[in-house]
Amino acid sequence: MNDSFPASVLRPAELATFSRGGGASTIPLVTCARGAQVFLNGQTLFEGGAGIPLHTHNCPESVVILEGDAVVEIDGEEHHLTRFDTTYVDAGVPHRFRNASDTAPMRILWTYASVEATRTIVETGLTTRVDAEHSR
Repeated sequence: MNDSFPASVLRPAELATFSRGGGASTIPLVTCARGAQVFLNGQTLFEGGAGIPLHTHNCPESVVILEGDAVVEIDGEEHHLTRFDTTYVDAGVPHRFRNASDTAPMRILWTYASVEATRTIVETGLTTRVDAEHSR
């Protein structure tokens, strides 16, 4: 049994939100700061028309659409997603999400297969730890 991460109930409405810029904000859920040792997850809310830049990770990622409609680009191919559609993207595969609506919000639940997850922006080559985005 792992005592470093006790059983928890995490309520997104009661947790800190961090701006990702461009109309996207993230609510970290299962994180290293809470004692996670195997995976990370959280939610990102996209305002109407918002999106995030093309990027890769150093580990697999799965995303579930919780609210709204999304367009995901995975390795150059676009897919339209709606509530509860789920993606799996392996490490190193370029991808990005954007809100398909100009007005309605879109919300995703993301899970990284490592607490050491990083994000590398394709355009700039800048690499940061995913959990570092939650400390600004």
